[in-house]
Amino acid sequence: MCTTPGSFEYAEAEMPVAENGYALLKVQRIGVCGTDLHAFEGTQPFFSYPRILGHELAAEFLSGDAPGFIPGERVTISPYFYCGKCIACRSGKENCCSNIQVYGVHVDGGMRQFITVPSYSLIHGQELSFDELALVEPLAIGAHGVRRAAVAPDEFVLVIGAGPIGIGTMELARIAGGKVIAMDINDSRLRFCRDKIGVEYTINALSGDIPGQLKKITNDDMPTVVIDATGNLRAINGAFNYLAHGGRYVLIGLQKNDICFNHPEFHKRESTLMSSRNANRVDFEHVINYMKNKLIDPVTYITHRVEFKNVKDDFESFLDPATGVIKAMITL
Repeated sequence: MCTTPGSFEYAEAEMPVAENGYALLKVQRIGVCGTDLHAFEGTQPFFSYPRILGHELAAEFLSGDAPGFIPGERVTISPYFYCGKCIACRSGKENCCSNIQVYGVHVDGGMRQFITVPSYSLIHGQELSFDELALVEPLAIGAHGVRRAAVAPDEFVLVIGAGPIGIGTMELARIAGGKVIAMDINDSRLRFCRDKIGVEYTINALSGDIPGQLKKITNDDMPTVVIDATGNLRAINGAFNYLAHGGRYVLIGLQKNDICFNHPEFHKRESTLMSSRNANRVDFEHVINYMKNKLIDPVTYITHRVEFKNVKDDFESFLDPATGVIKAMITL
């Protein structure tokens, strides 16, 4: 349990019981997300303490009111619990439900041995490993952002931020046919993008003359899609200058302050600005299908592993860029 920013405590709880419409799961893997890190350091919006973190989960289905699921089956979950009644839900946009309860953010999450979740959130594991299943959710966020951007074959897609969400977004943009450009301030992460996932173009955001570098890569056109996966205000504001005329700018990253951009510059491009929040079930299904067909090997993202009993001692180190963390995985 994250009791206050910078502090974890272990606690004992009663064994949960699955009521009607709920499923009982035994957690096997917990991926450490940027949301968890931001909550730990006290910079996560829409957050209160104390909170049990964890929403990137792989688990074993034990029991409950979940037709079609078999005890012992491997599962993951969609951690966006929705009301089913608001205008967003009625429009098939449960990912941005006006009453949304994100597991591990608005309500206590999965950083524990046994959990109960709404049965509608369960997703069949389809013979994927626990490591793979714990990475479906962050990849689904990238899949949703790419779907929002409507990435088309052969267009240049600039993804800013080479953390797990950004890397997943690059992979999904590549699968959609985009020519991906990765941007980050961390050279080791840019090398990972080149060496592990085959990104052809990389730019260090501190290297200078970013518009000039982008023009050279895109034959003076600039990227028609820009996707932010940093959640950094300076990066978000600066990226308006990287957009082609007629381009789309998608914000996956989230930060607390106001966005600021030059209206005439934005207007003359007839630019489109949109947010991308969470993911829909179709995004999860796409990711699982890509994994099964070996279009994505997400296990390469896992650079650090920690046992549940060591989370309290080791978690803070994941905030230090010097540790080289891409994805940390907690095992139970």
